[in-house]
Amino acid sequence: MKGLVVGGGSIGKRHLQNLIALGVEQVGLCEIEPVLRSSLTGSLGLPGFADLDSGLNWGPDFVVIATPTHLHAEQSLTVARAGIDFFVEKPISHSSGYLCEIVELASQKRLVSLVACNMRFHPGPAKINQLLSEQRLGKVLFARIYCGSYLPSWRSGSNYRSNYAARDQTGGGCILDCIHEIDLAHWYLGEVSDVCCMAGHLSALEIATEDVAALICRHTSGALSEIHLDYVQRTYERGCQIVGELGSIAWDFKAGRVIFHDNESGQETTFPQPGNWQLNEMYLEEMKHFLGCIQTRSQSVLSVSEAIVVMQTAFAAKESARNGRVISIAKEVLA
Repeated sequence: MKGLVVGGGSIGKRHLQNLIALGVEQVGLCEIEPVLRSSLTGSLGLPGFADLDSGLNWGPDFVVIATPTHLHAEQSLTVARAGIDFFVEKPISHSSGYLCEIVELASQKRLVSLVACNMRFHPGPAKINQLLSEQRLGKVLFARIYCGSYLPSWRSGSNYRSNYAARDQTGGGCILDCIHEIDLAHWYLGEVSDVCCMAGHLSALEIATEDVAALICRHTSGALSEIHLDYVQRTYERGCQIVGELGSIAWDFKAGRVIFHDNESGQETTFPQPGNWQLNEMYLEEMKHFLGCIQTRSQSVLSVSEAIVVMQTAFAAKESARNGRVISIAKEVLA
């Protein structure tokens, strides 16, 4: 197979290295910044391209889009028009433009697509999904899902004020940027019908986006989910609690364990993640899944058509925060 990675930042570099580790025979890099392009292609021994058209003319079997958020949709559309399978980093866009056309092209051309959802390949959320699929909780009543960290600590040596996360135009703000938690809410509880959100720039961070958001979602199953997202807490916090009529589940990212409480017996079962598990493993498994879908011509766990449903919830949250009202999500795909 022959793969092209678009974008040579931290996540693009990770995908380049993982594709090589997974045995992809030819891997190329498209990166507009010449120094970064030269550095990566030289150190990894890869062909480099200064623009997407040149990269596509190289004839890749698939494309991995790992550029800033505001470029995702337009680049995905270009790749879909070329009839090439594609993986795109989350979120697929910061606006609804191009999304319907991308979905239509992917369907017409029978393309394999995957919108990044690496948390689904983390042993914690994967165990939660397994317990839910086994009906261990019975009817699910509600969930609390959270993710928070301190934006200036994300990348040492870089100025957070110039990070994509600091500006709306580049897809920043914790609602879109922390969309993994919104995706997990969908994965655990199903589609969302109504969203209420309060969000804003509450801290002293010098950014032009919301840095704290609190969402309440009603799912079509009737269950409620509370989703907390922020850029402001100095400790990295991530996890969830899910409560059903037969039991409850708690996951703590830092503790590295899922705890299941059985209401009838009163017993708790702890599922620790493997002791030697490394963070990059979920990215490897995610990419392995994408490559496997290409080989079998089967759809991925989060194709563009499914990812748009998650985007509807994120866009509804932003609208709710702006207008101060509950937003009902239409059944149809974004117009």
